[in-house]
Amino acid sequence: MLFLLDANTLIDAHRDYYPMDRVPEFWNWVLRNAADGRVKIPVESYEEVVAGRQDDLVRWLRRNRTTLRLEEVAPPDSVAAIVDRGSAPDLKDAEIEELGRDPFLIAYAFRNRKNRCVVTNEASKPGKRRANRHVPDVCESLASKASTFSD
Repeated sequence: MLFLLDANTLIDAHRDYYPMDRVPEFWNWVLRNAADGRVKIPVESYEEVVAGRQDDLVRWLRRNRTTLRLEEVAPPDSVAAIVDRGSAPDLKDAEIEELGRDPFLIAYAFRNRKNRCVVTNEASKPGKRRANRHVPDVCESLASKASTFSD
């Protein structure tokens, strides 16, 4: 199983639970699993973390970029399908910006649903609609429409 990390998993881990200077074992564990191909961060999520920031997490990500990053390109048609079927087919430009990089993360997972899993700190909020939907709810609704995606 390949676990694909949402940007918030690393940001929250460093900020709230496993600061790099206090719990280096956690970060070594992430690197070992990334080197073994069990944990990766898609390039879009990676860029979301490093953009406009300069802290220990960003320096660590840059030092370990080759090990951590999922070196794939998300097919545009898959990303579009994630947006259309997971959020809404008629999103306005501002709503698409609000989605951020989440559709890419989900598209990588749906590329091989049986062997990939999205890891996020977002909590399910099924009442949210359109661009406000959270990653777990988008994944859940897409899984129920799984026949529309190829493995």
